[in-house]
Amino acid sequence: MAFRSVFDAEALRNEFEMAGISSQLIPRIWKHVRQKPNVDLDEVPSLPAAAYPILRSKFRAMTSSLSSNADSKDKLTTKLLIRLQEGTGSGCHATGCGSSNGDAAHMGRKEGPTEKMWHCWHHQRMHGLCCFLIGVGGNGAMVEAVIMRYDTRLGKYDGKPRPGGLRATLCVSSQVGCKMACKFCATGTMGFKNNLSSGEIVEQLVHASRFSDIRNVVFMGMGEPLNNFNAVVEAIKVMTASPFQLSPKRVTVSTVGIINAIKKFNGNLPSVNLAVSLHAPDQETRCQIMPSARAFPLGRLIEALLEYQKKSQQKILIEYIMLDAVNDLLEHAHQLGKLLQTLEVNYFLKSLLIHLRPKFEHREITEFCLGTSGLELSAMPSIVGSLPVVNLIPYNPIKSSSNFRTSKKENVEGFQKVLRGVYNIRTTIRQQMGTDISGACGQLVVNLSEQRSTEGACLLSDIEDLRI
Repeated sequence: MAFRSVFDAEALRNEFEMAGISSQLIPRIWKHVRQKPNVDLDEVPSLPAAAYPILRSKFRAMTSSLSSNADSKDKLTTKLLIRLQEGTGSGCHATGCGSSNGDAAHMGRKEGPTEKMWHCWHHQRMHGLCCFLIGVGGNGAMVEAVIMRYDTRLGKYDGKPRPGGLRATLCVSSQVGCKMACKFCATGTMGFKNNLSSGEIVEQLVHASRFSDIRNVVFMGMGEPLNNFNAVVEAIKVMTASPFQLSPKRVTVSTVGIINAIKKFNGNLPSVNLAVSLHAPDQETRCQIMPSARAFPLGRLIEALLEYQKKSQQKILIEYIMLDAVNDLLEHAHQLGKLLQTLEVNYFLKSLLIHLRPKFEHREITEFCLGTSGLELSAMPSIVGSLPVVNLIPYNPIKSSSNFRTSKKENVEGFQKVLRGVYNIRTTIRQQMGTDISGACGQLVVNLSEQRSTEGACLLSDIEDLRI
């Protein structure tokens, strides 16, 4: 029998409500499990007697287990290899698992040779932040979460040093495999395996909390988060409630551009940041490197982002992987700049056109707005907009059939200079982290270290504080 994670909030809430038990007791259970992940749920204090049989028969404190961890030499990056339980989540894991609280990781014994034989899928994530893997061995499916440590004071805002201090960001996975089939992503070659449950997503945070005090969470790992919308929404609601109490403003969800989900994103996750993996300034190039983009035409995607921006009043993070001679030329930078400028002024233009000519079709107005790139937008100071932030991501070659190459440093810097100087778009270049433990984008895990100390780390500034 597969048990549910105690962090599967909806399932636990339903069981308690059917038994007449107050759901307000649930955070008390989570707090206890967060402090003692391997606890027997019978040991959670001060619950009604009727709660214990429910917990004992249907739930486990943790349905996943930490198989191993590796630290980079500079102690900035820690990779967590997490074994999933068979049969949890939104369906049975195709790779099989069978982990339980009595497996090798929980019993403290060493894994046998069979358990160490992994069939690995290394991962150049479409969102460009972390590398993840799936393992098929003696006990089955694996996902990887990555902790990255930064110092917010090293960045600047409006020319002044940032406030803040040391903090850690956790990159989590939302699916086993991925349907998006991006050509620069090795995970795309394995296809979709399974959605993670909300509890399995939250458990990544529980595991990571043993290593660092996590302040930010980014959904930029394996899978397309908005294709597992309900579980991601529920997981974030747990993460931002007691006892985790993460600020919604410090949670970022990255998507390839699932339009229907973007339209309901702000209503379900107000104040949570939205990142869009654009990766090309035109539909043709986007479809070449991201086949799934055919289902999300660029015009419709921009329209959805305009509507999101109107409702949320938040900046959008645009992620852009730099591929040599594919999307990294100066002409691409100008195309991208003109496209993104429409996000600053198009809401004003739409409102004006609708006011002047109510008979305009919605599609016609959108097409007109997308065609305004020839206007001198900088000469319209009365229009108050909110330009997105662009994060340029150096591509890390993967050991697969990929023919892509890493952009030259001068191309990346020239691209940034155009966006900043010509279009006044805030543009950052993503820091490379964890390359010595194959922790950079798309690198395969090979050697696992047991080092856990973070002393002596030379910490970096990072993009996760763009909201400050």
